[in-house]
Order: sequence, then structure tokens, then C-alpha cells
Amino acid sequence: MVKRIGVLTSGGDAPGMNAAVRAVVRKAIYHNIEVYGVYQGYQGLISGNIKKLELGSVGDIIQRGGTMLYSARCEEFKTLEGQLKGIEQLKKHGIEGLVVIGGDGSYMGAKKLTEHGYPCVGVPGTIDNDIPGTEFTIGFDTALNTVLDSIDRIRDTATSHERTFIIEVMGRNAGDIALWTGLAGGAETIIIPEEGFSMDDVVARLNKGQERGKKHSVIVVAEGVMSGTEFAEKLKEATDMETRVSVLGHIQRGGSPTAADRVLASRLGARAVELLLDGKGGRAVGIEANKLVDYDIIQALAMKHQVDLDIYRLSKELSI
Repeated sequence: MVKRIGVLTSGGDAPGMNAAVRAVVRKAIYHNIEVYGVYQGYQGLISGNIKKLELGSVGDIIQRGGTMLYSARCEEFKTLEGQLKGIEQLKKHGIEGLVVIGGDGSYMGAKKLTEHGYPCVGVPGTIDNDIPGTEFTIGFDTALNTVLDSIDRIRDTATSHERTFIIEVMGRNAGDIALWTGLAGGAETIIIPEEGFSMDDVVARLNKGQERGKKHSVIVVAEGVMSGTEFAEKLKEATDMETRVSVLGHIQRGGSPTAADRVLASRLGARAVELLLDGKGGRAVGIEANKLVDYDIIQALAMKHQVDLDIYRLSKELSI
């Protein structure tokens, strides 16, 4: 029977991480399990920055963005020596299982610990929505709403000045943020890494809009394709149309998590604890068709994230 577990957040922060930490701590304490927070991700694990968490430790955090446990990149943990140092610290504190909340880099760390025989459970926390084994990741919905609000505001300016605006959004190598916000924001064109694009087609769509009296347009570009500035330069080479570029940047990571992200984080965090209580390490939790699922973490990382191309096709049909 597991008596003591740890929890850490790693990689880029995402709204809802705090809700997930809260769920892990309170679910564990409900079952009389001690919980220790590992601060500053894998770097903190190596250095032993580990403290016991109580019920009050996670009070008043469910509504906060970011992560109370902080996060840091750690090149040392990619090495065998670093991993063994981390396991040594876990054993020193009597921690028998670890919940890792983060993206694919965080999962890789959990995978390495699993391969060393240390039970870990991965919880998908990233705005990019690029983790296999789950339809949605913690932070994705909040980021969508943040981006959508920006698109709506930029469209007001685009309308006033009769211009085409190019909006660069995050997502790393996945186009989910661009795709979902582009459809929801009525973007005339969406550029994602999963689908190639023709600049001639982009220009033709813009010209077609102008021919029917449309005087402004919004183009959403995923950072995994190219920068907004680079896209604007290519568009300028193909047409004399005046454009402006907006790079939303790290604003997409911050802010109070939406209800959807708070609920998702609570469900996934609690499920991670249940798996450890059942003696099931080396797992990754997720959600599919609104049902909680879990996969072998090594198997999950071998899967390929799939963007919903039906949404992409719909966006092209609705933006004629």
C-alpha cells in the first residue's frame, strides 16, 4: 500500500496546473496518503527541493494560472546520472510514487523513471494539446479563450482600417490552437503544420473576399509552420496587399483557467492518484469521449498526436 507520493510540474506552464496539483494533494490526503511537492520540476527533484504538502498548502489555488510548484528546464535530468540523482532524492524522502504534470518533455522524464523501475503517472498539462493518449490537455481550453478574445479585438481594428491581419499563435509543432481559434474566430485562412498550404490559394481567397466587398481579413498562423513575420513577407511577395502582424506570445499561457480546464485537471489529477493507489505506475492519464483513460506511458509516447482535420476542412468551407 502506497503511503507517500510526490507531485511535480515541468515544462511550460499551463492554466489548470494548480487545479491538478490541488486534486492530487486532496485526493491523496482523503485516502490517508502523504503528499510531497517537488518544486522547480526535475531540477528541483535532483537538488532535493521537496516539501510536504497539507490541505491548506493547496487552498485558494484552483482559480490561479501558472503553477505553485514552479517549473524549470533541466538538461541534467536527460542524463542517466541526473535521473539516478532524482530517484535517490525520492527514496531519501520515502516517496513511493510520483505524479508528473506537464507536456511531452515532462512525459519523457516520467518514462525514464519508469524504465528505472520507479512508478510514475503522467498528467497532460500543456496549452499545445499535443500529448498523445488524450483528446484534450490541461490548459488548452483556457489558451483557446485567451487567443479568441485577442482575435476578436484584432478583428475590430482590422475592420476599422480595412486591413489584413496575420496572427501568430503558439502550439509548437501542433496546429490545434490555430485550428480551433481560427474556426471560432471566423478567420479567413488558417495555416497549420499538419496541412500544407499554397500562397497562391491564400491570395486567391483574399481576392475573392475583396471581390464580394470584404475589406479586411484575419489569417491565423501556427508557430510550427513559420513566424507571422515570415508569413507576412511571403504574402507581400505574392500581392501588394497591406498587412499587419500580431504575435500573441506568452499571453496565451497565463490567466485564470476556464471551468473546463479546472474540471479536467481535477479529474485527471485524482485519477493519477487512484492509479498509484492501485499499484499501477508507468501510466499516462487522459480523456477520450469524456471518459477517463490511461495508457502505458511508453506506449503513449510512441503514439502520434492527430489534429482534427474535419475541423480544418470545415473552416475552409465556412470562410468562403
